[in-house]
Amino acid sequence: MNLPLCASATPASDTLAALCKAGGDALRLNILRALANDSFGVLELAQIFAVGQSGMSHHLKVLAQAGLVATRREGNAIFYRRALAPAGELGGALQSALLEEVDRLELPLDAQARIAQVHARRAEASRDFFARMAGSFQARQDLIASIGQYRDSLLALIDALGFAGDASAIEVGPGDGAFLPELARRFARVTALENSPEMLELARERCLRDGLANVELRLADALASPLVQADCVVMNMVLHHFAAPAEALRALAGLVKPGGSLLITELCSHDQSWARDACGDVWLGFEQEDLARWATAAGLACGESVYIGLKNGFQIQLRHFARTDARSPSQE
Repeated sequence: MNLPLCASATPASDTLAALCKAGGDALRLNILRALANDSFGVLELAQIFAVGQSGMSHHLKVLAQAGLVATRREGNAIFYRRALAPAGELGGALQSALLEEVDRLELPLDAQARIAQVHARRAEASRDFFARMAGSFQARQDLIASIGQYRDSLLALIDALGFAGDASAIEVGPGDGAFLPELARRFARVTALENSPEMLELARERCLRDGLANVELRLADALASPLVQADCVVMNMVLHHFAAPAEALRALAGLVKPGGSLLITELCSHDQSWARDACGDVWLGFEQEDLARWATAAGLACGESVYIGLKNGFQIQLRHFARTDARSPSQE
């Protein structure tokens, strides 16, 4: 009986071979590093690494075939992000080990500079939108989700956390200040951080009208080195306006006092691309797993989550993240 000199490839070996092939190129490893905490389109990645679009598309195809990247359509564009390793499945341990080593890499300085340029363009587009649309923004936002659709659930979550009578709160991006009266009734001191002068003026008018004497309004970038910390940090429907949401979560963690809480109201991932033009959205919601992963990387522990389905097809996620460490995330 004659036996074959070698057995034919099996689906199992194909899986491992695809992972090894994908990890056998320095550029692909740097692409995975860049996607650790962000999503980029093909053109953005081609710019970041100074390669042609067709070449970048080839590398992304190899990474996708290995299950290392996942795609997400936003309007006419496709964005790439790192895929989660399949726990307990063949190749999962190898994928986790590969990504763990990739995260030890330092991206070339020129690539880091180009990533900063991409983030700057996204941030500038968001600022321009709010400067132009401040007067009509709330009406536009209500096309997706009005504060009345999640206010009671968010307040129930805040009340269940049992903050002390002298506790403080920060709201990041309060918009026209619709949620500030609720915070003012529950916390001894409230600070509102807003980077749009036009939106801050609307919040100021509300505070004066409602007599919110314990609310301080600041024209400030919440992602800069924290000048203030609070027991409770709240951000409602704002994260999808940030250029780099993972970096934003890390900065927000620095606003939370040890033992405090970060509460985020956000949209779940959706495909309604009109929200970009109508509401200035940079991202079309977020996957629940991505928010949890970014929060964990920022030194926060995942707490209770509440999900609210809306009649228009959107879904809201209310997320609680707790700060249990004694150090500021910026010191890590």
